[in-house]
Amino acid sequence: MSKTIIVNGTEYPIDVDEQMPLLWFLRDKLEFTGTKFGCGSGLCGACTVHVDGQATRSCITPVSTLANKNITTIEGLSDHGDHPLQKAWLENNVPQCGYCQAGQIMNAASLLANNSSPTDDEIVSAMQGNICRCGTYQRIKKAIRVAAVELAKEV
Repeated sequence: MSKTIIVNGTEYPIDVDEQMPLLWFLRDKLEFTGTKFGCGSGLCGACTVHVDGQATRSCITPVSTLANKNITTIEGLSDHGDHPLQKAWLENNVPQCGYCQAGQIMNAASLLANNSSPTDDEIVSAMQGNICRCGTYQRIKKAIRVAAVELAKEV
């Protein structure tokens, strides 16, 4: 029986070298290009996706470790790009160059899934591993606060 991986709700066979990082499986094999390559060492956060709901650096995660796991990429966060975080990002003019933003949003989504009302210190702590070369950290924090309020309304 072959191993499979579930990405954004669809099952795919793992028909590549099992040591291939998830990032390259997503980008090159499945053509989900929203997940970005940044440092290749798991330090910058540009490649962040969710594995069974937890923020994970896809550049250092071998696809072999993910059989039957649920992977969510930025493309799978919402059907129409209207997740409260995505809307808050736009409303608060967070993106500048935009390169790190998919990873930022995915990390923030994991934070809010585990802590629906984080304090500013908790936001800073949770987002610390995601680097923004443009320095939009204050706008990121504000957008997360806005999204937390919107998500609370949905419950």
